[in-house]
Amino acid sequence: MLNLFQHPASHNVYENTRSQRMLTPEEEKYVLSNAYIPEHILNLMVPISKGEPYLRSGYLYFLKENWIIFVGYPLEHAFRTEDLERVLDATIKEHKPKYLWLIAPEIPHPLIQSCKEKESDHYYKLELDGFEVKKDMLRAIRKASKDLKVERGRGILKEHAILISEFIENERPRALIRELFLGMEEYVNISKDAIVLSAFDKQGGLTAFYVVEMGAFNFATYVVGCYSRVNYVPNASDLLFFEMINLAKENSKGYIHLGLGVNEGIRRFKEKWGGVPFLKYEFCEYRPPKGITGILDMMRMLAEGSFREEKL
Repeated sequence: MLNLFQHPASHNVYENTRSQRMLTPEEEKYVLSNAYIPEHILNLMVPISKGEPYLRSGYLYFLKENWIIFVGYPLEHAFRTEDLERVLDATIKEHKPKYLWLIAPEIPHPLIQSCKEKESDHYYKLELDGFEVKKDMLRAIRKASKDLKVERGRGILKEHAILISEFIENERPRALIRELFLGMEEYVNISKDAIVLSAFDKQGGLTAFYVVEMGAFNFATYVVGCYSRVNYVPNASDLLFFEMINLAKENSKGYIHLGLGVNEGIRRFKEKWGGVPFLKYEFCEYRPPKGITGILDMMRMLAEGSFREEKL
Protein backbone atom coordinates (compact mmCIF):
# COMPACT_ATOMS: atom_id res chain seq x y z
CA MET A 1 0.00 0.00 0.00
CA LEU A 2 1.33 3.43 -0.97
CA ASN A 3 2.23 5.61 2.00
CA LEU A 4 0.82 9.00 1.08
CA PHE A 5 2.62 10.71 3.93
CA GLN A 6 5.93 9.83 2.29
CA HIS A 7 4.83 10.61 -1.25
CA PRO A 8 6.52 13.67 -2.81
CA ALA A 9 3.16 15.07 -3.92
CA SER A 10 1.63 14.76 -0.45
CA HIS A 11 3.57 17.59 1.18
CA ASN A 12 1.60 20.41 2.76
CA VAL A 13 0.60 23.07 0.25
CA TYR A 14 2.51 25.69 2.20
CA GLU A 15 5.70 23.60 2.16
CA ASN A 16 5.79 22.43 -1.44
CA THR A 17 4.72 24.64 -4.30
CA ARG A 18 7.00 23.16 -6.96
CA SER A 19 5.38 21.21 -9.77
CA GLN A 20 6.19 17.55 -10.41
CA ARG A 21 6.17 16.70 -14.11
CA MET A 22 6.57 13.48 -16.08
CA LEU A 23 4.74 11.40 -13.51
CA THR A 24 6.38 8.17 -12.46
CA PRO A 25 4.41 4.89 -12.27
CA GLU A 26 4.26 5.34 -8.49
CA GLU A 27 2.84 8.84 -8.88
CA GLU A 28 0.27 7.63 -11.41
CA LYS A 29 -0.76 4.97 -8.89
CA TYR A 30 -1.01 7.67 -6.23
CA VAL A 31 -3.33 9.73 -8.43
CA LEU A 32 -5.60 6.82 -9.32
CA SER A 33 -5.79 5.56 -5.73
CA ASN A 34 -6.93 9.01 -4.54
CA ALA A 35 -9.08 9.92 -7.55
CA TYR A 36 -12.74 10.79 -7.03
CA ILE A 37 -13.66 12.67 -10.23
CA PRO A 38 -13.08 11.71 -13.89
CA GLU A 39 -10.63 14.58 -14.38
CA HIS A 40 -8.23 12.78 -12.03
CA ILE A 41 -7.96 9.82 -14.42
CA LEU A 42 -4.79 10.20 -16.48
CA ASN A 43 -5.72 7.66 -19.16
CA LEU A 44 -8.85 9.70 -19.83
CA MET A 45 -7.51 13.23 -19.56
CA VAL A 46 -4.16 12.96 -21.38
CA PRO A 47 -5.47 11.76 -24.78
CA ILE A 48 -8.50 14.06 -24.68
CA SER A 49 -6.74 17.20 -23.44
CA LYS A 50 -3.44 16.49 -25.25
CA GLY A 51 -1.75 18.01 -22.20
CA GLU A 52 1.07 16.75 -20.01
CA PRO A 53 0.10 15.90 -16.42
CA TYR A 54 1.72 17.72 -13.49
CA LEU A 55 1.37 17.38 -9.73
CA ARG A 56 1.68 20.30 -7.36
CA SER A 57 0.92 20.03 -3.66
CA GLY A 58 -1.72 17.35 -4.14
CA TYR A 59 -3.38 19.05 -7.12
CA LEU A 60 -3.33 17.70 -10.66
CA TYR A 61 -3.17 19.84 -13.78
CA PHE A 62 -2.46 19.46 -17.48
CA LEU A 63 -0.17 21.73 -19.47
CA LYS A 64 0.46 22.23 -23.16
CA GLU A 65 2.12 25.17 -24.86
CA ASN A 66 0.28 28.26 -23.59
CA TRP A 67 -2.65 26.72 -21.68
CA ILE A 68 -3.43 24.88 -18.45
CA ILE A 69 -6.35 22.73 -17.34
CA PHE A 70 -6.25 22.90 -13.55
CA VAL A 71 -8.18 20.30 -11.54
CA GLY A 72 -9.02 22.13 -8.32
CA TYR A 73 -10.10 19.02 -6.44
CA PRO A 74 -7.25 18.06 -4.08
CA LEU A 75 -6.22 14.44 -4.20
CA GLU A 76 -5.67 13.92 -0.49
CA HIS A 77 -6.83 16.76 1.74
CA ALA A 78 -10.06 18.63 2.24
CA PHE A 79 -10.73 21.46 -0.20
CA ARG A 80 -9.83 24.92 1.08
CA THR A 81 -10.13 27.97 -1.13
CA GLU A 82 -7.01 29.56 0.35
CA ASP A 83 -4.96 26.46 -0.54
CA LEU A 84 -6.24 26.49 -4.10
CA GLU A 85 -5.43 30.20 -4.45
CA ARG A 86 -1.87 29.59 -3.27
CA VAL A 87 -1.24 26.64 -5.59
CA LEU A 88 -2.87 28.39 -8.55
CA ASP A 89 -0.75 31.45 -7.91
CA ALA A 90 2.45 29.38 -8.00
CA THR A 91 1.29 27.53 -11.12
CA ILE A 92 0.50 30.70 -13.05
CA LYS A 93 3.79 32.30 -12.03
CA GLU A 94 5.79 29.27 -13.15
CA HIS A 95 4.12 28.60 -16.51
CA LYS A 96 2.65 32.01 -17.40
CA PRO A 97 -0.25 30.53 -19.41
CA LYS A 98 -2.30 32.55 -21.86
CA TYR A 99 -5.36 30.44 -21.08
CA LEU A 100 -6.40 28.73 -17.86
CA TRP A 101 -9.39 26.41 -17.49
CA LEU A 102 -10.19 25.75 -13.86
CA ILE A 103 -12.67 23.31 -12.32
CA ALA A 104 -13.16 23.29 -8.56
CA PRO A 105 -15.84 23.08 -5.85
CA GLU A 106 -15.47 26.85 -5.57
CA ILE A 107 -13.75 29.45 -7.75
CA PRO A 108 -11.36 31.69 -5.78
CA HIS A 109 -12.85 35.14 -5.34
CA PRO A 110 -10.07 36.98 -7.25
CA LEU A 111 -10.93 34.98 -10.37
CA ILE A 112 -14.73 35.19 -10.28
CA GLN A 113 -15.03 38.62 -11.87
CA SER A 114 -12.36 37.76 -14.46
CA CYS A 115 -13.84 34.51 -15.80
CA LYS A 116 -14.46 34.72 -19.53
CA GLU A 117 -16.85 31.80 -19.20
CA LYS A 118 -18.43 30.29 -16.07
CA GLU A 119 -20.50 27.19 -15.41
CA SER A 120 -22.05 25.68 -12.29
CA ASP A 121 -23.28 22.13 -11.85
CA HIS A 122 -22.96 19.07 -9.62
CA TYR A 123 -21.25 15.74 -10.09
CA TYR A 124 -23.54 12.73 -9.78
CA LYS A 125 -22.75 9.24 -8.58
CA LEU A 126 -24.47 5.91 -8.02
CA GLU A 127 -23.45 4.04 -4.87
CA LEU A 128 -23.29 0.30 -5.52
CA ASP A 129 -23.24 -1.01 -1.97
CA GLY A 130 -26.70 -2.45 -1.38
CA PHE A 131 -28.00 -1.12 -4.70
CA GLU A 132 -30.99 -2.95 -6.19
CA VAL A 133 -32.63 -2.23 -9.52
CA LYS A 134 -36.25 -1.13 -9.22
CA LYS A 135 -38.92 -3.49 -10.52
CA ASP A 136 -40.12 -1.13 -13.25
CA MET A 137 -36.54 -0.74 -14.47
CA LEU A 138 -36.09 -4.52 -14.53
CA ARG A 139 -39.19 -4.84 -16.72
CA ALA A 140 -37.80 -2.25 -19.15
CA ILE A 141 -34.43 -4.06 -19.22
CA ARG A 142 -36.03 -7.45 -19.90
CA LYS A 143 -38.09 -5.95 -22.71
CA ALA A 144 -35.06 -4.30 -24.31
CA SER A 145 -32.95 -7.47 -23.96
CA LYS A 146 -35.44 -9.35 -26.18
CA ASP A 147 -34.56 -7.06 -29.10
CA LEU A 148 -30.97 -6.16 -28.29
CA LYS A 149 -27.66 -7.84 -27.57
CA VAL A 150 -25.03 -6.07 -25.47
CA GLU A 151 -21.35 -6.59 -26.23
CA ARG A 152 -18.26 -5.39 -24.39
CA GLY A 153 -15.42 -4.15 -26.58
CA ARG A 154 -12.12 -2.29 -26.58
CA GLY A 155 -12.46 -0.09 -29.62
CA ILE A 156 -14.47 2.61 -31.36
CA LEU A 157 -15.42 1.01 -34.66
CA LYS A 158 -16.91 2.41 -37.87
CA GLU A 159 -20.48 1.99 -36.59
CA HIS A 160 -19.63 3.89 -33.39
CA ALA A 161 -18.13 6.73 -35.44
CA ILE A 162 -21.33 6.90 -37.52
CA LEU A 163 -23.40 7.21 -34.33
CA ILE A 164 -21.11 9.96 -33.04
CA SER A 165 -21.50 11.87 -36.32
CA GLU A 166 -25.28 11.46 -36.10
CA PHE A 167 -25.27 12.76 -32.52
CA ILE A 168 -23.16 15.83 -33.39
CA GLU A 169 -25.31 16.64 -36.43
CA ASN A 170 -28.59 16.33 -34.53
CA GLU A 171 -27.65 17.78 -31.15
CA ARG A 172 -25.05 20.37 -32.23
CA PRO A 173 -23.32 20.27 -28.83
CA ARG A 174 -21.02 23.03 -27.65
CA ALA A 175 -17.38 22.82 -28.71
CA LEU A 176 -16.03 21.07 -25.60
CA ILE A 177 -18.63 18.28 -25.82
CA ARG A 178 -18.09 17.93 -29.54
CA GLU A 179 -14.34 17.53 -29.04
CA LEU A 180 -14.95 15.00 -26.27
CA PHE A 181 -16.97 12.77 -28.61
CA LEU A 182 -14.55 13.22 -31.51
CA GLY A 183 -11.68 12.26 -29.17
CA MET A 184 -13.27 8.95 -28.13
CA GLU A 185 -11.51 6.81 -30.74
CA GLU A 186 -8.02 7.95 -29.73
CA TYR A 187 -8.83 7.78 -26.02
CA VAL A 188 -10.26 4.24 -26.18
CA ASN A 189 -7.29 3.07 -28.25
CA ILE A 190 -4.83 4.46 -25.71
CA SER A 191 -6.56 3.61 -22.43
CA LYS A 192 -6.11 0.05 -21.23
CA ASP A 193 -9.07 0.57 -18.90
CA ALA A 194 -11.71 1.87 -21.34
CA ILE A 195 -14.64 -0.44 -22.09
CA VAL A 196 -17.16 0.16 -24.88
CA LEU A 197 -20.63 -1.23 -24.19
CA SER A 198 -22.59 -1.62 -27.43
CA ALA A 199 -26.25 -2.53 -27.98
CA PHE A 200 -26.94 -4.28 -31.33
CA ASP A 201 -30.34 -5.14 -32.75
CA LYS A 202 -31.23 -8.50 -34.30
CA GLN A 203 -29.99 -7.31 -37.71
CA GLY A 204 -26.59 -6.42 -36.24
CA GLY A 205 -27.20 -2.68 -36.32
CA LEU A 206 -25.75 -0.54 -33.54
CA THR A 207 -28.51 1.24 -31.65
CA ALA A 208 -26.56 2.75 -28.73
CA PHE A 209 -23.24 2.60 -26.92
CA TYR A 210 -21.57 3.70 -23.68
CA VAL A 211 -17.89 4.31 -22.98
CA VAL A 212 -16.91 3.39 -19.42
CA GLU A 213 -13.52 4.06 -17.80
CA MET A 214 -12.38 1.57 -15.16
CA GLY A 215 -8.94 2.99 -14.30
CA ALA A 216 -9.71 4.66 -10.96
CA PHE A 217 -9.23 2.33 -8.01
CA ASN A 218 -12.53 3.07 -6.26
CA PHE A 219 -15.05 3.81 -8.98
CA ALA A 220 -16.09 3.30 -12.58
CA THR A 221 -16.70 6.35 -14.76
CA TYR A 222 -19.47 6.85 -17.28
CA VAL A 223 -17.63 8.84 -19.96
CA VAL A 224 -20.11 9.27 -22.82
CA GLY A 225 -23.26 7.66 -24.15
CA CYS A 226 -24.82 7.83 -27.58
CA TYR A 227 -27.97 6.40 -29.18
CA SER A 228 -29.27 6.35 -32.72
CA ARG A 229 -32.41 8.17 -33.78
CA VAL A 230 -32.31 6.39 -37.11
CA ASN A 231 -32.04 2.93 -35.56
CA TYR A 232 -33.82 3.68 -32.30
CA VAL A 233 -34.87 0.92 -29.92
CA PRO A 234 -36.72 1.85 -26.69
CA ASN A 235 -34.80 1.39 -23.43
CA ALA A 236 -31.47 0.71 -25.14
CA SER A 237 -29.81 3.22 -22.80
CA ASP A 238 -31.36 1.50 -19.77
CA LEU A 239 -29.99 -1.85 -20.92
CA LEU A 240 -26.51 -0.35 -21.28
CA PHE A 241 -26.78 1.34 -17.88
CA PHE A 242 -27.61 -2.03 -16.32
CA GLU A 243 -24.60 -3.59 -18.04
CA MET A 244 -22.42 -0.75 -16.73
CA ILE A 245 -23.59 -1.53 -13.19
CA ASN A 246 -22.73 -5.21 -13.67
CA LEU A 247 -19.31 -4.28 -15.05
CA ALA A 248 -18.57 -2.03 -12.08
CA LYS A 249 -19.65 -4.66 -9.57
CA GLU A 250 -17.56 -7.34 -11.28
CA ASN A 251 -14.52 -5.09 -10.84
CA SER A 252 -15.30 -4.36 -7.15
CA LYS A 253 -15.97 -0.66 -7.65
CA GLY A 254 -17.66 1.19 -4.81
CA TYR A 255 -19.65 3.51 -7.05
CA ILE A 256 -20.16 4.74 -10.59
CA HIS A 257 -19.27 8.34 -11.30
CA LEU A 258 -22.04 9.60 -13.59
CA GLY A 259 -20.53 12.97 -14.50
CA LEU A 260 -22.42 16.26 -14.43
CA GLY A 261 -26.15 16.92 -14.31
CA VAL A 262 -25.90 18.99 -17.53
CA ASN A 263 -29.65 19.51 -18.09
CA GLU A 264 -33.03 18.47 -16.75
CA GLY A 265 -33.41 15.47 -19.07
CA ILE A 266 -30.00 14.02 -18.23
CA ARG A 267 -30.51 14.66 -14.52
CA ARG A 268 -33.85 12.83 -14.60
CA PHE A 269 -32.28 9.82 -16.29
CA LYS A 270 -29.46 9.62 -13.73
CA GLU A 271 -31.83 10.12 -10.81
CA LYS A 272 -34.18 7.47 -12.22
CA TRP A 273 -31.36 5.00 -11.74
CA GLY A 274 -30.55 6.21 -8.24
CA GLY A 275 -27.86 8.73 -9.10
CA VAL A 276 -27.47 11.59 -6.62
CA PRO A 277 -25.55 14.89 -6.71
CA PHE A 278 -22.59 14.62 -4.35
CA LEU A 279 -20.03 17.25 -5.25
CA LYS A 280 -20.27 20.85 -6.41
CA TYR A 281 -18.72 21.73 -9.77
CA GLU A 282 -17.61 25.19 -10.84
CA PHE A 283 -15.87 25.99 -14.13
CA CYS A 284 -13.96 29.14 -15.03
CA GLU A 285 -12.14 30.07 -18.21
CA TYR A 286 -9.52 32.64 -17.27
CA ARG A 287 -7.03 34.57 -19.37
CA PRO A 288 -4.37 36.21 -17.20
CA PRO A 289 -3.99 39.87 -18.23
CA LYS A 290 -0.59 41.20 -19.21
CA GLY A 291 1.46 42.21 -16.23
CA ILE A 292 -0.33 39.81 -13.88
CA THR A 293 2.00 37.01 -12.81
CA GLY A 294 -0.31 35.33 -10.33
CA ILE A 295 -3.56 35.48 -8.39
CA LEU A 296 -1.92 37.17 -5.42
CA ASP A 297 -0.71 39.95 -7.72
CA MET A 298 -4.28 40.39 -8.94
CA MET A 299 -5.57 40.57 -5.35
CA ARG A 300 -3.04 43.24 -4.52
CA MET A 301 -3.88 45.31 -7.60
CA LEU A 302 -7.61 44.97 -6.92
CA ALA A 303 -7.06 46.22 -3.38
CA GLU A 304 -5.08 49.16 -4.74
CA GLY A 305 -7.73 49.90 -7.35
CA SER A 306 -5.12 49.72 -10.10
CA PHE A 307 -6.34 46.59 -11.90
CA ARG A 308 -7.86 47.02 -15.33
CA GLU A 309 -8.59 43.85 -17.28
CA GLU A 310 -7.14 43.69 -20.75
CA LYS A 311 -9.76 43.57 -23.48
CA LEU A 312 -9.41 40.40 -25.55
